[in-house]
Amino acid sequence: MSWMVFYKLLAIFIAVAIGWFVGRMRWLGQADAGGSGGDPARVLSNAAFYIFVPALLFRTTARVDFAVMPWPTLLAFFIPVMLLMLAVYAWQRWRGTGTAAMPATRAITTVFGNTLQVGVPVAAGVFGESGLAIHITVVSLHALSLLTVLTLLVELDLARERSREAPAGLVATLKTTLRNTVIHPVVLPVVAGLLWNALGLGLPAVVDEVLATLGTAVVPLCLTLIGMSLAYYGWPQRWRGMLGLVFLKLMVLPALVLALAHWGLGLSGQPLAVIVMMGALPVGSNALIFAQRYRTLEGETTAAIVLSTLLFVVTAPLWLALLALL
Repeated sequence: MSWMVFYKLLAIFIAVAIGWFVGRMRWLGQADAGGSGGDPARVLSNAAFYIFVPALLFRTTARVDFAVMPWPTLLAFFIPVMLLMLAVYAWQRWRGTGTAAMPATRAITTVFGNTLQVGVPVAAGVFGESGLAIHITVVSLHALSLLTVLTLLVELDLARERSREAPAGLVATLKTTLRNTVIHPVVLPVVAGLLWNALGLGLPAVVDEVLATLGTAVVPLCLTLIGMSLAYYGWPQRWRGMLGLVFLKLMVLPALVLALAHWGLGLSGQPLAVIVMMGALPVGSNALIFAQRYRTLEGETTAAIVLSTLLFVVTAPLWLALLALL
């Protein structure tokens, strides 16, 4: 692994440590600030979820050029990702334990990689400018596809739970699910961005600058948020489930991408290597924002992000060595 990637990982841990220290010192307030059971970590998460992430998603979808997308490469990545995500979701639903939002939260932890803070330096440092171009292309659809599908699933689960507590007809349940899915801080900017893109209007310079400025806050905010969440929620008491999610993310997902892309679709060379390493990335901070949005498994998701990032230092060279053999 190159020194540039190592320094990026080190910078990530320093940013997380700063967030942990601020949370540990309670400089931004106590966990029960205001008497409402909230905490500063959740306030920061809401700021990211309602302001900065929507700005980033709208700008990305409004500017993406679908005409030049390398669709075989994208399919080779997203098919195994979606299959694993739905498999984890279905398994958690079948087990039927925990809250209604637990299946979707564990599913996003399993497949949502850190494509920016870790993925960009890995792609640039290992594969160069051409590899980075492939990586950025996949990133442009990463949050768009995964967050949209998972939002639909979790809102459907929450609607089912509400209908059990206060029985409602099928039509009413579907209307509630559709409304909560579309009028959502993740899905709504994606839909709006796609419509804007389809109209071919282009973003005015001032609007583009505002969205870009808001979008740049996502990375530092999410990194410090991980540290603060560790300080407020602590490590999960049960490690088995979290370790299983980390294993699926670091080992099973890239193996599935490699198998389908190379032996299933005949992909090889740099495109194959880029998407396999993208599958091998540690858990991304958007998984924590998702968990905090639905108030479930915050501690487990935070621990999975930190542990997977630590283990990535070991697993990344293994995948790079395997790809070199191919």
